[in-house]
Amino acid sequence: MMNNQEIQAGQADLREGERLDDLQINGYEIIQHPGRFCFGMDAVLLSAFVKVKPGERALDLGTGTGILPILLEAKNRGEHYTGLEIQEESAEMARRSVRHNHLEEKVEIVTGDIKEASRIFGAASFEVITTNPPYMIGTHGLKNDKEALVIARHEVLCTLEDILRESARILKPKGRFYMIHRPFRLPEILSRMMAYGIEPKRMRLVYPHIDKEPNMVLIEGLRGGRPRMQVEPPLIVYEKDGRYTEELLRVYGMDGASLG
Repeated sequence: MMNNQEIQAGQADLREGERLDDLQINGYEIIQHPGRFCFGMDAVLLSAFVKVKPGERALDLGTGTGILPILLEAKNRGEHYTGLEIQEESAEMARRSVRHNHLEEKVEIVTGDIKEASRIFGAASFEVITTNPPYMIGTHGLKNDKEALVIARHEVLCTLEDILRESARILKPKGRFYMIHRPFRLPEILSRMMAYGIEPKRMRLVYPHIDKEPNMVLIEGLRGGRPRMQVEPPLIVYEKDGRYTEELLRVYGMDGASLG
């Protein structure tokens, strides 16, 4: 007799080396492959930062395994969620997760290049754009010998410029842009957002410890917005004894992705 895990794995259409992870929200699960790229805290924090209102359509640029569209569908009342992914193997894995969670009418995964996103979807076609892009410029930081991980972490196939240029074209007037990135690139991020007419409106820094430098930044921009940005209180990940802070546990509890 098959146990529950074996039954779930069969329903999820797992391939060799893949695993099925419980998202702990709406009963949703996601297919991942440890040898490619598994979502982390940054995706969960971004999904908590994003707001998709009823009737709105959201596009996730560089969706990977589809974690953001699936989490956003679970947490918001938007009309539809699309993920764009250039790596066909990751896109195909994301589609199987969408089918496994019976979200075919709410979530679509499209294979394509971010640099051609406005041609794929058309101008002014989404109210919301989200992205958890590669953080590293060229050879900055450690390189991984696995191609999928290199593409996910380094600006190999697209740059920040590509993302902002295409987002400005795709967003409807007053549409919202959400991104998580590294603080060391903040001057470039803010200046390029404004250059493309996406006004920075909200920002929150994420600190691993209260006495350490921030290692992530959450940013919301508004296409055609007026200059004025709200800087939210910092989010601290760990207490001094290594435990997660109450706020982080609250974020995860509210947003439903497991700590890992």
